[in-house]
Amino acid sequence: MNAPVHLVVDRISVAALNDAAAWDAYVAGHADATPFHTRAWCQAVTKATGHKCHPLAARDAGGAIVGLLPLHHIRSPLFGQALVATGFAVDGGLLADDEAAARALADAAIDLARSLGVPSVELRGGPQPGGWHIEDGVYAGFARDLAADDDAELLAIPRKQRAEVRKALESGLTVTTGRGESERADHYRTYATSVRNLGTPVFPKSLFSCVLDAYGDEADILTVRENGRPVASVLGLYWRGTVMPYWGGGTSEARKLRANELMYFALMRHARSKGCTRFDFGRSKLGTGPFAYKKNWGFEPRPLVYARWLAPGEQARDTNPNSAKYRLQVDLWKKLPLWAANRIGPLIARGLG
Repeated sequence: MNAPVHLVVDRISVAALNDAAAWDAYVAGHADATPFHTRAWCQAVTKATGHKCHPLAARDAGGAIVGLLPLHHIRSPLFGQALVATGFAVDGGLLADDEAAARALADAAIDLARSLGVPSVELRGGPQPGGWHIEDGVYAGFARDLAADDDAELLAIPRKQRAEVRKALESGLTVTTGRGESERADHYRTYATSVRNLGTPVFPKSLFSCVLDAYGDEADILTVRENGRPVASVLGLYWRGTVMPYWGGGTSEARKLRANELMYFALMRHARSKGCTRFDFGRSKLGTGPFAYKKNWGFEPRPLVYARWLAPGEQARDTNPNSAKYRLQVDLWKKLPLWAANRIGPLIARGLG
C-alpha cells in the first residue's frame, strides 16, 4: 500500500517514492547519504527477509525531492512490529535538505505507522525530530582516516595493540578476498559460529548474499585462514572512499591465533588498494568488549543518537541481547549445536531488523 500524502504549512508534501531513478539520484547527490539509504540496501533486505520497504520522499512546491526516508516494516511474533529506518542497518534515518523537510518526513512516518497499525517508528541516524524519544548514551561509532601504507598504519595503532597485529602478520595465517560461492559459504559458517558463541541468533544466509549481489564490486568478503581453514571472516561495504567491516566474526580459535587482528589490518590494506581513505569500524554498545577493542585500535568513540516514536500506551521493542530479559535465552543459545542454531536462528533474527 502507498503511504498517505502529508502536507505541511510550508508546502512540502510527502508521499511514497516509486521513481527508482529519482531515488538513486537523490542519494547520489546528498552529502550525508549512507549505503543504508540506497535502493540497493533496501531491496536486498526486502528480498532476503520479506520485510516490505516503504520509501517516503519529501518534495518542494516545484516537485523536486528535498528529503528521503526508507522505512522497513519489521514484523516478528517475538519482538513485535516497527517501521525501521532502515532495516538491519546502523544508520539510514532521515535524509533531508533542511529542517522543514525532515519534520515533514517524520510526521509522515507517524501517519504511515498509524495507517498500518504499527506501534513504533525507529530512526537510526540523521536529524532527530522534536517530540520523539531520543536514545543516546547507548551506542558509539568508530571511524578514522586510513594511513598511507602498512608502516604508517601500524604506527597509527596504539603500542600494545600494534604488537598483537605484528604477531598476527608473522603468524603464517593467510588471507583471501572474493565474492564467490565458496567465500560466501566460509564467511557464513564463520560468522554463524561467532554469533552462536555470543548467544545471538544468526541472520538469514540470504541477507548476506542479497547484499553482495546488490552492491557488486562495492562489497566483498575477506577471510583469514589457518592451513586453508577459515578462522575469521568479514563482509565489507565500500562507500564513498570508506570501508565498513559490517558483518564479521571468528571461530573459537580466532582469538588465540590473533586472526581478528590480521583480518582488520588486512582489510585496511585491501581497502587502500580499492582507493579507500577511511575506515569505519562500525558501532558498539558502551561498556562492552567490542567498544573497548575498537578503542584499543586507536579509534575514538563518537556518540550515536537514535530517535523513536511510540503510539500512546505502547512500549519500545526490546531487541538488545544484553538485556536482562534475555539472559537465560542467551546462555542457552551458546550451548546449541551449530546446525541447530543455524536452522532456528534466522527465523528469530529475521524479526530483529
